[in-house]
Amino acid sequence: MSAKRKIIAAILAVTLNCGPVVAKGDVVLEAQLAAEALSVAANGLNSASSARDRVKALSETVRAYENGLSAMRDGLRGATIRERVIRLEFESRRDQLSRLLGILQTLERATTPMLLIHPTGPVGTARSGMMMSEITPSLQRQAEELRSQLEELSELRRIQTEAEEQLRLGLAGVQEARVSLSQAIADRTDLPRRLSDDPVKTQILADSATSLEMFAGSIGVLPPEPAAAKAIDFDKMRGTLRLPVDGSVLRGFNEIDAAGLKRPGLVIAARPLALVTAPAASTIRYAGAFLDYGNVIILEPQPGYLLVIAGLDQVYGEIGQIVDQTAPVGLLGGNPAGAQEFLVEASDGGSALAQETLYIELRYEGEPVDPSVWFAVNDS
Repeated sequence: MSAKRKIIAAILAVTLNCGPVVAKGDVVLEAQLAAEALSVAANGLNSASSARDRVKALSETVRAYENGLSAMRDGLRGATIRERVIRLEFESRRDQLSRLLGILQTLERATTPMLLIHPTGPVGTARSGMMMSEITPSLQRQAEELRSQLEELSELRRIQTEAEEQLRLGLAGVQEARVSLSQAIADRTDLPRRLSDDPVKTQILADSATSLEMFAGSIGVLPPEPAAAKAIDFDKMRGTLRLPVDGSVLRGFNEIDAAGLKRPGLVIAARPLALVTAPAASTIRYAGAFLDYGNVIILEPQPGYLLVIAGLDQVYGEIGQIVDQTAPVGLLGGNPAGAQEFLVEASDGGSALAQETLYIELRYEGEPVDPSVWFAVNDS
């Protein structure tokens, strides 16, 4: 390297010393895994029609789509954040490079012999040359970092371009899976039943009740038939149950809301049209509309316990049917999200998509107990 180029390299090394580069997150891998998850869900939808248990297969497909879409949303958010970090770095270096340009133009006008002369003489010139030789590798490393960032930025742009089509296919697929699941449940005739539950009597109780507490209490006195239900020890399942819907706790047990009211249950925030499943194998004691709670399903996992799930748009199942753990019991309401809404949410880092709420209440011997003791609650 010539002495003149070494001097320029030294100036660059000092000028571009902007501190460590922000650590690169593996957002590319996350986006690839999300795309693969959506592809697996699509394959599951294609094979569900020939599955022996279509309801179970379609339930798993809906869950797979929901998880894949959630992963895609998180991946896009990570890609957007990473892109902003890189662009901010470029912006911070732009001003430094502008100042550097004037120095370089001055050096270009100077003659090479003048650049080679150090004010202290030949020894100083030799020393400065050695120092610049040590600085040059640092400049090369920074150049490699810059090249890597440019390549990463190009990859992030590619991911965001392809994401819209992947999201469109995924959103269409999950909607098709939901429709197919509803039809498969309507066609289902193989669920065991508790013959002691009288749907007419239960509906009369629902029509006459003025509160959810009154209705749940009246259901609890209907004659049970434990032999017909699957034998589970619900008491031993504390802290292990999965929430009926993928979401986060909005309000806890007996927590006062903005209106100054408190309810003896959990309010869960979740995505529109999210699948709601049974947390444990249970008997359906009620399924239908109730007051202003929307559709309600009341499950009995064990004699003495009632699990109330309210706020459903669609409810699956009939009074007296016995459902397995993770069996679908309904869907939340709301409008299907579009790909553009997902992209906007990822871009602004907020919540462009609407949220629906689900209410969960657990009662033992007619009294409400804290459901979070039984559920592995995510309240982040």
